[in-house]
Amino acid sequence: MATKQLLPQRQRQPDSEALLLLLLASVICPLAMSSPALTMSVGSLPELTLLSGALEKGAVCLDGSPPAYQLQRGFGSGSDNWLVYLEGGGWCSTIEDCSRRKKSGLGSSNLMNAVQYAGIFSGDQRQNSDFYNWNIVFVRYCDGASFSGDAEGEDQDGTKLFFRGLRIWEAVIDDLMEKGLSNAKQALLAGCSSGGLATLLHCDDFSARFPRTVPVKCFSDAGFFLDKKDISGERFIWSIYNKVVHLQNVSTVLPKDCLAKKEPTDCFFPSEVIKSIKTPAFVLNSGYDSWQIKNILVPDESSPTKSWLTCKDNIEKCDSTQIKELHGLRKTLVDDLKAVKGKEDWGIFIDSCFAHCQTPFRISWDSPISPRLGNKTIAEAVGDWYFGRSHEVKQIDCEYPCNPTCSTLLPS
Repeated sequence: MATKQLLPQRQRQPDSEALLLLLLASVICPLAMSSPALTMSVGSLPELTLLSGALEKGAVCLDGSPPAYQLQRGFGSGSDNWLVYLEGGGWCSTIEDCSRRKKSGLGSSNLMNAVQYAGIFSGDQRQNSDFYNWNIVFVRYCDGASFSGDAEGEDQDGTKLFFRGLRIWEAVIDDLMEKGLSNAKQALLAGCSSGGLATLLHCDDFSARFPRTVPVKCFSDAGFFLDKKDISGERFIWSIYNKVVHLQNVSTVLPKDCLAKKEPTDCFFPSEVIKSIKTPAFVLNSGYDSWQIKNILVPDESSPTKSWLTCKDNIEKCDSTQIKELHGLRKTLVDDLKAVKGKEDWGIFIDSCFAHCQTPFRISWDSPISPRLGNKTIAEAVGDWYFGRSHEVKQIDCEYPCNPTCSTLLPS
């Protein structure tokens, strides 16, 4: 069955397999919302920078337009520190799907608008004490394969489709190196959702661009997608990944040791990617990730009952049998992360909140009602890990609904 592209909810309602193609408004819309709880209280809207020079390198969006990013310059003690953040927005897995996607800001820079920073992007020291004055780059997503593909296709109207995520990644980083990133005293590569997956895929490549004396780390938010069967027993997310991997040719960025033993599709999952990462990294995820519950465990294709439809939209409405299934999702995540248990320079923050993408929001990043583990917010835990304020930062929450700091106001 052909996949259908999902647009943010304010444009039209999602349907069917499209839920796996764009990660809802919680991926790109948090940065554009005007709610006082989400937007930064100081600073101006960073302009959209188009890399017109990348065209000659073939580094283009799905429609052939140039890639883009937004840069907020650092100041004071943070003027030589850099946070590079990769936007999320799902994947496109068929020609039909990618053809629709190129008619949106997730496939064309011609249709992008600049967005406002919040959470980890905030320039307010009270809301973002560790990174508020860093150079902050928001790399826009327009390839549909987590900045990893390198191929071409033909659109339904006869024009070309460009699957050039890997070239976009290289062109953007090269451009930023010329603008000061090469002189960074500290650097952090981060991303949310499919951008969080991209962060893991490109982590070592990013680190290799700096002298060994420079602290370079990677931080994946809600990017740990699980190879988990849905409630009907099908590997639905695996089938989507399989289409993406082969349509867009993402094999170049996949771990070589994994490819020697497994299918490329298996190597696109974070559970395999993390095994080969040498750079210190931090994994932030919910054990009850709302997007994964809605679209991996209980996709529309699994023919969920009315009870399941209610449950996947509101975890508080799940019955005991359904909660047991959700516990299984959490267990898979915890088991997969055992691969980095012995890596002291890695950080883990796995809460039990019904949420997805917690860094772009002030409410979940660092606020009076932010999720807490070990009495620390996400912002505090990430800061402790990055700056070495704690010997080891690995926190895994108890099973839902044990954590009273999991507010129903969190982004889901």
